[in-house]
Amino acid sequence: MRTALIAWDYPPSPSGLSTATREIAESLLAQGCEVTVFSGDRSDARMSDGVRIIGCAIPERSRLGRLRTYAGIGHLAAPRRFRDAVLTAHATTPFDVVEATNWYAPAVLLAGRRDLPLVTRNSTPASWSRESRLSPRNRLDAWVADMLERRQAIGSAALISNTSDHGRRIAELYRLDSRRPHATIGLSLPQALLTRAGEAEYPPHEEPLRILFVGRAEARKGFHEFMDATARVAEDADAGLVPDFQVDLLGVPASDLPETLPASARRRIHALGRQPDAVLFDLYEAAHIVSAPSRYESFGLVYQEAIAFGRPILASTEDPSAREFIGETGAGVLASATEGGAIAERLREMLASAALRARLREKALEAAGTFTRATLGRQTLEVYKQAIAGDRDTGSARAL
Repeated sequence: MRTALIAWDYPPSPSGLSTATREIAESLLAQGCEVTVFSGDRSDARMSDGVRIIGCAIPERSRLGRLRTYAGIGHLAAPRRFRDAVLTAHATTPFDVVEATNWYAPAVLLAGRRDLPLVTRNSTPASWSRESRLSPRNRLDAWVADMLERRQAIGSAALISNTSDHGRRIAELYRLDSRRPHATIGLSLPQALLTRAGEAEYPPHEEPLRILFVGRAEARKGFHEFMDATARVAEDADAGLVPDFQVDLLGVPASDLPETLPASARRRIHALGRQPDAVLFDLYEAAHIVSAPSRYESFGLVYQEAIAFGRPILASTEDPSAREFIGETGAGVLASATEGGAIAERLREMLASAALRARLREKALEAAGTFTRATLGRQTLEVYKQAIAGDRDTGSARAL
């Protein structure tokens, strides 16, 4: 089978979506598929570990580059670039299926084609990461982005979500009927991470204890609530009520720290910005606790990575993925809400008790290795076959 994957970026770009795309691509390769990734973060073409990568970056001064600067309609620039690149390659040697993320609908202009069924794998929709207060221009931008995501989903021959709850919420958001296949498939973790995690010892109980946060400074990730909790617990550490600690923020630059952050908290925080995988592995290995109090995670990669390293996790009960990955496995603790006081309460418990951290680590190690590339590739290939068969059986074109 020849498959095309549309991605906003691809490793070594350090993002959750790029990591997910590599896992999908290489898992399909192991199943005997021929895989081509169309990536929006580069302009060249190359081979990487058996995967063909075609760059689809848009030059700033090109017609599409200028289009991107316009509100609303600018969201069509990247889908147009991806469509042209995929169809050019498809005309030479046809693909059997194309897969893309739902996030900002990069494949919306390929939806509904009879000759190339589209499978959409759902990450977090753009609307779930958006600030509530928007300017009129940004409201127009948001409306168009949401509309395009729904159009891509409706025009897909099949969809994939990471958990059953994620799939249910996606179906409600995009108002999808039950006729098209919608599978639940968990992602795998990179072999390099699994190898490093398997060799990682738990750090000794030496102050400062290290807390790791991985993600962006956004509402969905519970970042500001975590900063509030950090400020509260920093006061306790100053008073000698809990062990001293430091917080490593991966993916968050110093400019994103709250201006009102007290000095006692600020001096304990290391804002590292985006870093390559090697730094991520070092930080996981050095961490005593991984804090991920997200309101919602689609792929749940941070949970899976922390579990692989056997690191106790602080998450939020608001996130269904946290309830599944953390609550059901016992690999961490759940704050009662993504709220500063609730997060601080659980963080104090974890910092104060080495015995608790040891128990959580044991549970994490028991849960490690749940998702493998073999499972990911096999289940994805099955969805592809359903999408192809479904389009052939119905013969219906859901063209835009």
